[in-house]
Formats: sequence, C-alpha cells, structure tokens
Amino acid sequence: MDSPRQVKNLNGESKRNQNPPQKDAYDKLLNQHSSSKFSQYLEQYAKDATFQKEGNGPSTLPKAQSDMQNIPQRHRDQLANDLSVSSDFSLSSKKGKGEESTLSLYMEKLSTRSPQQEFERKQGVSDRQRWGQRRDTATSHDGDVESGEELGSLNPNESKKHLKQQKKAKDSNKDVASKETDSFVGCPQSPNTAGTSGQEPEKIKKAKKKKLSRHPEEVKSGEGTFQSGVDTQVSRPRSPFGKDKKLQQPRAPSANSPADKSKNKGPRGAKKRIFESYMTFEEVSHGLKRGELIQGQLRINPKKYHEAFIPSPDDARDIFLDGIVARNRALNGDIVVLRLLPREQWKVVRSDTEGEGASESDTQKETIVQTAQKKTDRMPRPGGVVEGQSSDQEELRKLQNTTFTDTGEHLEDPSLPRHNGEILQKTARVVFIVEKIHSRAVTGCLKFLPDKPFAMFSPVDHRVPRINVLLADCPQDFSSRPGDYTNILFVCRITNWEADSNFAEGQLSKTLGQAGEIEPETEGILIEHGVDISEFSDEVLDFLPKNLPWTIPADEITKRKDLRKECIFTIDPATARDLDDALSCKRLPDGNFEVGVHIADVSYFVKENNALDTIASQRANSFYMVQKVIPMLPRLLCEELCSLNPLTDRLTFSVIWKITPTGETLNVWFGRSVICSCVKLSYDHAQSMIDTPEKIFAAEELPPTDPKHPIDEIHQAVLNLHSIAQNLRAGRFTSGALRMDQLKLSFTLDKETMMPQGCYVYKYRQSNELVEEFMLLANMATAKQIYKNFPQLALLRRHPPPKAKMVDELQELCDQLGLSIDFSSAGALHKSLNTFDDDYAESRKEVLTHMCSRPMQMALYFCTGTLVDEQLFKHYALNIPLYTHFTSPIRRYADLVVHRLLASSLNCGPSLGLSSEDVQKQAKRCNDRKSMSKRVQELSADLFFGVFVKECGPLESDAMVMGVLDQSFDVLVIRYGVQKRVYCKSVVGVNKFHYNRVGKKSELTLFWTPEDPEKAPVEQVISIFTLVKVQLKADVAPMKYSAMLQRPEENESDYESAEEHTDA
Repeated sequence: MDSPRQVKNLNGESKRNQNPPQKDAYDKLLNQHSSSKFSQYLEQYAKDATFQKEGNGPSTLPKAQSDMQNIPQRHRDQLANDLSVSSDFSLSSKKGKGEESTLSLYMEKLSTRSPQQEFERKQGVSDRQRWGQRRDTATSHDGDVESGEELGSLNPNESKKHLKQQKKAKDSNKDVASKETDSFVGCPQSPNTAGTSGQEPEKIKKAKKKKLSRHPEEVKSGEGTFQSGVDTQVSRPRSPFGKDKKLQQPRAPSANSPADKSKNKGPRGAKKRIFESYMTFEEVSHGLKRGELIQGQLRINPKKYHEAFIPSPDDARDIFLDGIVARNRALNGDIVVLRLLPREQWKVVRSDTEGEGASESDTQKETIVQTAQKKTDRMPRPGGVVEGQSSDQEELRKLQNTTFTDTGEHLEDPSLPRHNGEILQKTARVVFIVEKIHSRAVTGCLKFLPDKPFAMFSPVDHRVPRINVLLADCPQDFSSRPGDYTNILFVCRITNWEADSNFAEGQLSKTLGQAGEIEPETEGILIEHGVDISEFSDEVLDFLPKNLPWTIPADEITKRKDLRKECIFTIDPATARDLDDALSCKRLPDGNFEVGVHIADVSYFVKENNALDTIASQRANSFYMVQKVIPMLPRLLCEELCSLNPLTDRLTFSVIWKITPTGETLNVWFGRSVICSCVKLSYDHAQSMIDTPEKIFAAEELPPTDPKHPIDEIHQAVLNLHSIAQNLRAGRFTSGALRMDQLKLSFTLDKETMMPQGCYVYKYRQSNELVEEFMLLANMATAKQIYKNFPQLALLRRHPPPKAKMVDELQELCDQLGLSIDFSSAGALHKSLNTFDDDYAESRKEVLTHMCSRPMQMALYFCTGTLVDEQLFKHYALNIPLYTHFTSPIRRYADLVVHRLLASSLNCGPSLGLSSEDVQKQAKRCNDRKSMSKRVQELSADLFFGVFVKECGPLESDAMVMGVLDQSFDVLVIRYGVQKRVYCKSVVGVNKFHYNRVGKKSELTLFWTPEDPEKAPVEQVISIFTLVKVQLKADVAPMKYSAMLQRPEENESDYESAEEHTDA
C-alpha cells in the first residue's frame, strides 16, 4: 500500500504533466537549492529574465497565465496554494553566495505576479485547511497545550524558511536566545537582522510582524493590556514556528565538511529534508567514546511541547532541545544520542527555578518509597539493555558517557550565573535514536481533507506529530460522512516518518468510542502508554495450578515454617484485592516483641524462564487506575492463590525480628513459611483501633475474624505495632531521612456506572505509617541479605542526591522569599519542610515540596554488579546505604527477582542462572514500566476529575500560587489538590496586568475593572504563596477544565498572602 507521502508525490507528478507555469517550477528550485553553483545559475537566469523583460526576448508570463486559465478550478486552487507556500520566503533567511541575486529574483517574482495569480493565491486553501487542524484547544487553560499547534503541523516550506533563518543567525555569530526565563520571544531584533528586514516589501514585514505577535504568553514584555470582556478566552492556538520565527535557537549543520552538509539536500528536484539524516552506528560509537556525543532519555514538556530536555551528564542544568527539528523524529521517552550545538547557540536563561518549574512538566516525576516526588532520571544509566534490543544498541549502552568533555578551547562553566544573573543552557539536536521507548501508538481523532488521498489524524497528546492516514485505512463511510467521526476516538500507530515531512505516516489500529467517555478514554491511555491489556494466553495459563480449588501440598508445608496458628492479619485499602503483605506482633516474656512481615510467595507459582515468567517480566508491574487494575499476573494468582486472603492457608516469605519497644532490632530471621490470616483490616479499621485504644470492638464493627484469635488480641497487636512504628519513624527522621508528600486525589464511584460521585484529597494517617515502617524495615533487611550473598547480582534500588547546582539556585530563591530552607542534607530539608504551623501550613508545604522536587532525581532499580562505586548504591531520601523492594511481588516484578535471590541465599530455592547483564536489563525494564505506571495512574485521576468537574461543576476553592510567569501563574487548588494554570488574558474583569521581577522573585499585578466606574482599578498582586479564589469550570474540549480566577473583595485586593502567617 502506498504511503500518504507517496500518493502525494504521484499527485504532484500529474500536476507536472499539466505544464505548470515556469515561475512555479523556478520557485520550487529556489527553495530546494542553495549551493554556489546553483546560485551562479540563478544570477545568469536573472540577467536573462531582465533582458527579456526589457523587450529583447519573449516573455513567459502570458503563457503562464494562459496555462493557469486552462487548468481546472480544483487544480488551479492547489497550484495557487503551491505558489503561496513556496512564496512564503524570508529575506533574512538566505545565506552564502548568490544571496543578492536570489533575493532580487524573488522580488521580481512578487512584482510580476498577475492579478489572476494574486487573486488565486489569496483565495487558495490555507495551510491549516490543507494539512488539517488539531483538536481545538483554544478554551483550555490548564497548561496541557500552551501554544496550540504542534510544530509538526506546519507545512514543509515554513520549516525550510525557519531553518534558513537559523543559518542566518548562526553566520552572524549572535546569541539569539532571549534573556528572559522561559522564552525566546519578544526580544528586539539585532541591528543586522533589522537592517536586512528594512529591505523587505511592506507586505512581508507585516506578515512577519503578525506571526511574531501571535505568542503573547511567552513575551516578557512586562505589561499586557486588553479590553475587558472582549478577549476573555485563551487566544487561538499559536504555532511555535511563528513564535520562534526569528529568535529560535539556530541548529548547527550535521558536520563541518561539505559532504556532510549535503546529506540533507537529496538529489536535484527532490523534496528538501526537514530533518537531518541519522548518524551511522559507527559514527555514534566513536562520538560517544570521544565524548563528542551525549546519550540520554528524551523528556518533552507537555505544557510547552516545542521544548524538550535531556539530563546533562555533568550534573548541570538539563540540555535543551528547541522544537521538533532538534528532536529529529524522536518521541517522548526515547533513548537518543545528541550533538551539542555551538556555544553561541545556547539558550540564555535566568539562574532561577521558579519560572522553569512553573512551565516544565511535573508528570515525569516519580513517587519514591516515601511518595517523594522525584524528577526524571538525570544520571547515566549503567550498562545493560532491554529485552529484544539489538547488539548495536547493547554496544551503545556500554559506550554511554558518564562524563562530558567539551571539544575545542576551554570555556568557563556555562551553568554558573553571569554578572546579570543569567546562565547559558546547553542546546543540542538528536543525531541517533538508540531505543524507541515510546509505543508509537496514540489516541486522537480523524479530520477529513478534501481532495486528499489521506485523512489527518490529530493526536490528543500534542507532543506527537500529526499523522497522515490513507483513506483506504479509514472507516468505509468516512469520506462520505466525515461529520459522524468528529468526536470518535481512534488509536493510530506511527509506521513511518520521512525526513522530508512534518507529518508522520500511520495506520488506524482500533476504534475506541466517543471522546469524553471514561472507558474509551481509559483504553486510549493504556494503549498509548504501551500497557498490555490483552488476556493471558493459553500458553501462559498452562503454568497455573490445574486442580481447583487448590490446596497447599503436604510436602510443601513440611519444608516451611508453619505460622498458621499465629495472630497474623493484613491492613490494606478497603477495595484492595491483591493482598501482598501481612503483619504479626507477639509480646515476648522479656518485654520485647517478635514482629513479622509476611509476603506472598509468588516465586513458588512463577518459575523462572517459563511463559508465565516471561509475560510477567514484560509487564513488569500492575497498572492501577481509578476504576480498575491491569494486573501483572493472571487473576487466579494475584487475587486468589497468592493473595493473603483471610481464613485461608497461604504460602509466604517471612522476615521476623526480635525488636525492643523503642524499635531497636536485636536479630532477624528470613525464611519460607505458611500462614493463615485471621482478618482483613482496612486502613480505616486500623486507624479506629489506634484512635480508640480503650474501646472494645464488637464483631459487627470489623470484617469476619478467626475465632481462634479474639478481637481484643488483634486490637492489641495493632496498638503494639503502632507504638513500635512510631519509634522507628522518629528514629529514621532523626537519622536524616526525608519525606516529601504528594497530594493524592481519590474518588467515590457509583457501583453500577463507575462514574465519579465525589472526590477528596486522600489523607495519609498513622495506620498508613504503621504499614509503611515495617515494609521499609523488611526491604532494608532483605537488601543487606541479598547483597551480602550476591555482591554482583543483587537487584537493589538507589536514589541519587539532588542536582547540586539546581539546589543552589533554589536556595537563593528561597532566601529571597524569606524562607528558611536548609538544603544541606535530606534530613535538614525534611526538618525545614515541617516547620510551618498555621491554617495554610499543608498548602504551603505542598508548594514548597513542588519547588524542592525539581532538583531531585529518580530512584532506580539497578544490579550491583554494574556499578563499581558502592557510594552510588545509597538511597538519598531514606538516608541508608542499601535498599530494595521485597514486599509487593504480586504487582512488581522487581520484588519477584528479589524473592528468588533471597531464596537462593538461604538455600531454600534453586540456584539462579542469571548474569549481571540479565539483572540490569530487567532492572531497566522495571524502571521504565514503573515510571509509565505512575503516569497512567495520574492520567486516570485527571480523567475522572475532568468528568467530575463537568458533571458537578463549576467548583469553587481557595488556591495558593505555586509559580509565576510573565502572563500566567500556576496554583494549587487547595480543596482538590490539583494544580492548574491561570492565564491573565482569560480572567474576566482584568483589563491590564503588569509583570515584574526583583532578583529571582516574580510578581504579576492584575488591574481589575472597578465595579464603580468612578473608582480606580483594583490591584491584585500575584506571587508565590499568594492565596486566591478560583473556579474550576469544564471546557468545550472533552475532559478539559480551566481554573478561572475570581474577583477579590474590594477591601482585600491582595486577598491574603500565606507568608503573613509565618516568620519564615
């Protein structure tokens, strides 16, 4: 089947057979060639044209007009469009020899265009119509889409023009980066550029001015005014090309040699490449070895999808990639290789984290063991590759550089602030994709394009380009009834993305249903993130026990410690069905306690290297959404045979300590066991027991219990565990541990429809802390055991310290805000975050946690044999040398590997046929899927909250400002724990606003139209920690909602600043 691109070329061939005007053919050549030889040819052509124009030769213009009149209207429109596209030419974009002659020819082209051609050019189908339009996001103020149009939605000639402008900027050796925090836009033109622009016709200057003015959100102009009530919605989505037209970072050529420069040109007459060709494997290997190239994982900002980042290997500020041309067809999450751009093309930013954090994504952060928010991995990953990776990719992983060496002359540290408080951020472009982590499957809607052999697929995720889908691959009646499919969600898989096209090519793989409905949207989220939602195959199910109901074989019980008579119970969420862990606590005659953590023995059922093990390793973890779970294992295991259900014998792996009442561990025992849980307690049940230690609970107040263990015995065990847990917790924080809480939104659902009936911020209580402390204790003990016995094979979990330079910048910001925050250690930071005591302490702590999470790095699984330096094993947040995951093997494959290692170390399991590379490969897989699982969980919560706002809104709440940009600010909606962006231009009643920055502290002053016309405007100052009132209101787009700022009371225009409540 021909691709859309190929079909397009065929159409173009038919046009050429119709003898299009010579001017149009010349114009295509002009846009496709810039060599010196061709420039000389153009000069000669110009002389000949001038000679003919003066009457010394025949003119081709009448013939061109005649040809135009003979072309059918449909083809004439398309021809006019081609002329219009190719004529979109910037005088400042050309460089090299022949520049003046090509400019004069272009001026002649404009001046000699016939009235008929001019009319058809103006009446032609617009670029937006021809290439399709993304789902309307004009009314979305939540920051998911800030610029409206994907860079890839522009036509190829605009990309060409943009690249030419970048070359112009490079030749003039100017630093074109904006000197404001997040923006390249709004800076004055350089004298050279201005001089060139002065030679342009008035028509072109107006067009450029119009395009540059379409991006007010990013302009650090200091002040914005507009008529109240006239523009109360967010401005029409703008193209990043228009925004960065003159000031976007220029890209360096692929290499300095002429041969390399010609890589992207292709043969004469071919379409010019938009993206450069990828380097060969050999070039990449050598470049990584020499330190000339950098490898890392691509992170695209969902709020500003033209911005992307790669962790810097020298622990400095992330490397910046500007636009999809720099990304070179890589998608979010891909492992890529970069080449740094020359220093003069680096981005100039202020050395603060306020604006950056307010605009960058929080979605790549991970909750570590203590639910701390951690930023995307910025450390070089150890050797090892994911399953199925080629030998070339394995070699690239081994070559991944851990230190960065600048080539050329020595330069001062670019990440250090300059005299004006600004720093340079390195910029780069992708030259090779090592591993396509992104699934290439996206959800979105189809748009019909008249007279095209393909439809335009517009992804919901604006970080993904638009996709051409052949009409033959669309529903049969799509062409005749496209309106029926306007709001139908499809899944489309990208099959190809040519270097000469802004658009990818793809095929529809599934129809999901109506956009805006929970189930289709949920399925789309899962498919898009590569979650395996298929049923387990018969081959996999063959490895499950056949004789049901299953009972433990008698000979297996004899091999284990029999704990079935002990008082053992589970504490889990009320709706949990996969019960991984159970607890026990028995007072000893000497006054100490025997405390046990008993974990489901999944390794008994899932043997190494069979089909069941393979699918579990591929899934790597269960995926939890608001209304359902996609399990890692078949439900027979995760909900029945492995789950520690009450009053049922179950196989377990136990860790049992002798512990003093103060939490000091005297000894520890590991071993396989068999238990029978006496009751399934929820966190609410356990909390009630903690809150009322003297209460005698009736049987009907608790779930069914084993009559062998009275309720009083269970109650006392919970109280003893709570007492010990509090001592363990206090000791951990005294020893320097850090906890950074993240607000979590929970929902109450209708049991039949599964629609949200209510929502609330989940409260983390002492019953949660009880379970957490003993799970941490078991994980730490297991880490020591397996590392002692398998120093080269142990699967551990490390957490690198935060980035020092970003911490220094954040420290400066906090000092200016008057916040006494100590970043010297994890423990010091924890103490600083818990010093507030007022009505808004929790909200302020959440804002501070958001700020402090930016320098943090992700916690990672790793194999000890792949890291030489044992100091790198440390877990920063827990402040301990060794840590792993042991307590959740039903839902995490990493825990299953740890179980096998532990069993082998105790000689109660088979010896493992694993190498360090095998363990590291699986560790990386677990890292990727864990991060993906967290993202899916967040998107599910966002989906349900969007439905809740639509069904129950508008919702009003107090909010606290988290970050301030030049024309917008982010708030934490206190009642619901969600973060939203408020756009000043969308605030009804504000007719002017002023942006100001003092040092690192940003402020916006809003001027509200007074209710009494005779009074002066009401001023409202917006800065970090300012308290405001907002209203959450559903948008037109499905599942989207906005935060609308409410008018302050006349007598409290500042409403309130939370800083006034504290001495900090």
